[in-house]
Order: sequence, then structure tokens, then C-alpha cells
Amino acid sequence: MIGRLVPDGVVAVHAFEDVAEPGDLHPEEAALIARAVDARRREFTTARWCARQALAGLGAPAAALLPGPHGAPIWPEGTLGSITHCAGFRAAVAARSAAVTALGIDAEPNAPVPDGVLEVIALPGEHRHLRERARTEPEVRWDRLLFSAKESVYKSWYPWTGQRLAFEDAALTFTLDRRGDGGGGRRGLGGGFTARILRPAPSPSAALPDRLEGRWLAQEGLLLTAITVV
Repeated sequence: MIGRLVPDGVVAVHAFEDVAEPGDLHPEEAALIARAVDARRREFTTARWCARQALAGLGAPAAALLPGPHGAPIWPEGTLGSITHCAGFRAAVAARSAAVTALGIDAEPNAPVPDGVLEVIALPGEHRHLRERARTEPEVRWDRLLFSAKESVYKSWYPWTGQRLAFEDAALTFTLDRRGDGGGGRRGLGGGFTARILRPAPSPSAALPDRLEGRWLAQEGLLLTAITVV
């Protein structure tokens, strides 16, 4: 599913159920979740399994994926990637850094965000935009899709720039360009999104874009988003 949202050259792997055991982790990874509950350990392990499968698809060696200073995984030299997981779904993407500049993916259930969350994550213009979308496409939980898309923005932006973003630092709009095919939602509903970065570049000499383009998909009870910068 995530593979539909990324271009050629990006390897995507997903799993709908846990396919790896905690003993499959590298020792350094296992130490990160040594005190976690079993569900969290299995979620973490399968997500790391997806990441290693994606790296293998690039011909890259297996390596422990350990968090950096702000939690983002540090990928093997010459590669970059992104990992996501939610209830019933784990996924990872990886690419060669010579071909891709930034990657970010996120998966969320197609369900409303908890009370009070939308007020925290959405700018006034985004509130209006989501209401308009909800009138024509009510089967998509646009509040949760906004959350997911902003997660993909941040996951792609921080490893690339070293600049952390808050929810109010990106303004998003969504487009719709794929309809379901009537086959039980197999193709789903999807489209694109644009994120305007509202925070200034970290330095006058930093040549960074003021917007990112992404893709989204609503399928099988999930909302998936992805950003690839080439």
C-alpha cells in the first residue's frame, strides 16, 4: 500500500500483522524496548523488520536502526528511510541517498482524532479546508489525515534539514485524484497534498524549498501519507 505513494527507486515494505519476534532485533535495538509491554515490543520489532526488508531491497547491509537525538532512526550510510506503525499496520520505506533527498511516511486509522487534538494541529485555514473536504468526501476522516500528513512532513524535514517543526509551521491543502473502483475498497481513495513551510530557513544560505508535495491514500480502514523529495 505505501508503495503506491512513493516513486521508483524507493523500496516499500508493509505488514498487517506482526511477522517478527522480539528476538529478531539487534541487541542495541532490543535494549530500547526492554521494559516495554509485549504489544509495543512486537509493533517495534515488525516495523524494524519492514525497514530491514526495505534495505535488503536496495542491496544495503542489515544494521541496527537506532534513534538519533530527537528519536528519528539513523539509517546506514548511503541510505535514508522512514518507519511508521499504527494498530494493524507497520511499514517502512528506504532509498539510496544519492537518488532521494528526503523521505517521510505515516499511517493512521481512518478514525477521528481525539477531542481537542484538531485545535492543536490545525491552522485556521486548514479548519476551513477540512470542512469543505468533509462535505464532499465524508468517508475520509480529514482531521486524522491532516495529522498523518503533518507527521510525514516532519519525518521528511527534520533528517534533511536538522530543523524541527511544530504543527503550526506547515499549512496543508489536499487534492483528490483517485476514486475507489467499486471492488470493496481495494483501490481506495487518494490524492495529493501540498505543505507550505511557514518557518524561515535555519540560515540565509540554506537553500530549502518553501513547500513539500506529498501523496495520500485511504484504504482498508487506514490513512497513509508519504513525502519523497528527489
